[in-house]
Amino acid sequence: MSKAKVVVTRKWPEQVEQRLTELFDVKLNIDDHKMSVAELHEALQSADALCPTVSDSINAEVLNVDSKKARVIASYGVGFNHIDLEAAKANDLVVTNTPEVLTDCTADLAMTLLLMVARRAGEGERHIRHKEWTGWRPTHMIGTSVTGKTLGLIGMGRIARAMAHKAHHGFGMKIIFTDPYPPPAEIVDDLQAESRDSMDEVLAEADFVSLHCPGGKETYHLINDERLAKMKSSAYLVNSARGDVVDPQALITALKNGTIAGAGLDVFEGEPDVQEGLLDLENAVLLPHLGSASMETRVAMGMRVIDNLQAFFAGREPGDRVA
Repeated sequence: MSKAKVVVTRKWPEQVEQRLTELFDVKLNIDDHKMSVAELHEALQSADALCPTVSDSINAEVLNVDSKKARVIASYGVGFNHIDLEAAKANDLVVTNTPEVLTDCTADLAMTLLLMVARRAGEGERHIRHKEWTGWRPTHMIGTSVTGKTLGLIGMGRIARAMAHKAHHGFGMKIIFTDPYPPPAEIVDDLQAESRDSMDEVLAEADFVSLHCPGGKETYHLINDERLAKMKSSAYLVNSARGDVVDPQALITALKNGTIAGAGLDVFEGEPDVQEGLLDLENAVLLPHLGSASMETRVAMGMRVIDNLQAFFAGREPGDRVA
């Protein structure tokens, strides 16, 4: 029996690529270049499955191609707002993602951002590298404490809960949150967390606000001028979710004007481009979308894609189907 043909859009960990090669007739992206629309069209026309990543825009232009052979899009990543799900459905394409396996890794990164921006760690490292440090002194580069402060979570899904666990049990932080679908009572009780009726209440009360909501039309620029103005001037914003949840110009203005104290960002609207105004701000910690970037997690994500592909080609419902 011939193997299903699979096209992978970017370079994946070696262990995953080896397993893909064993199971499928796979075309790998050896030089790790970003595939063009023409290349994505060719993949959909020549392969049974396309395996994109969150850096690939799988929009209607890509999906509405003639003579399509592909039947499944098995995406590498938990987010799927880079895929036009309506266009995928219209083209009879099954879509899967890779949830759960990157929960703790991304929560670790969110805590990293929180700690870095609170203690001015990015600024401090630049200070050392630029050979500007003249020695310890009592008023030099003072940040803010994290222990005992209030962490406000916008969204209380898996990653937010994992971050809350680390923040509460590790740093004694008070947890408040808002989510239309709150977690089970036992999770809330373990965290001694308190629900708030609205996002505005969380923004006004929290010392640190961390975003854990999906991207897309409903959350586009959820954090804007008006909402940033509701935060404390001493508060910090952390975004490890999706870049388009934050209006970048509104954030730049808020950081420049002291509306909020700082921000830690792992994702950006229009990435890999980063708004120029952010690059000049010392009170912004900027990381290149590292949320799931541990070897253990990236391998687990790839293996989850493989599980979905195997299920689909065996005629079973993929466990992580989103469309």
